[in-house]
Amino acid sequence: MKNKIIALLFLFFIGNWGMSDSPKQPELQDASFGGGCFWCVEAFFQRLKGVDKVVSGYQGGTVARPTYNEVTSGRTGHAEVVKVTFDPEIIRYEDLLEVFFAIHDPTTLNRQGNDVGTQYRSVIFTYTDEQKAAAKAKIKQLTEAKAFDDPIVTQVESAPTFYEAENYHQNYFRRNPNAPYCRLVIAPKKERIQIRPELLK
Repeated sequence: MKNKIIALLFLFFIGNWGMSDSPKQPELQDASFGGGCFWCVEAFFQRLKGVDKVVSGYQGGTVARPTYNEVTSGRTGHAEVVKVTFDPEIIRYEDLLEVFFAIHDPTTLNRQGNDVGTQYRSVIFTYTDEQKAAAKAKIKQLTEAKAFDDPIVTQVESAPTFYEAENYHQNYFRRNPNAPYCRLVIAPKKERIQIRPELLK
């Protein structure tokens, strides 16, 4: 009986020891940003350290499971967005906000360049109260610093249901670097806009 108890205790400690030595899984978080065509926004966020996944999709509308054609009609109320899954131990939400405001014009209402319509509005969909507070604080900071000539019109809203866009929209710049939009819009923008080197992969 004594030997049996010793054996059970040995197995218990060995099991716990193994569990304590197992690598800790990162606690990933989600963030959503809309700043014009999601092809362009996706291309920037995919370059960041600590970003696990970037998915193009639709958020903020009234139609369930909308298609690209429905969203681009402007009648569903959705914005083209990217949903960013990131590790806050590697990159902070505030860093994502910094990049977001650097890669688009947050002062043009329902428009980014030649992309016009509510589907191209500047919007941040937040998943926690902390994210919402950080987004509003960032807008306040940029406004007080007069970072832009015109007022910031970026909306900050609690995240509604996210609908993943069609497969051909995912990883668009990586898969289609020679497509006209990629060559004429995204590539020059990536060359022009400087992101802090320590944030890049």
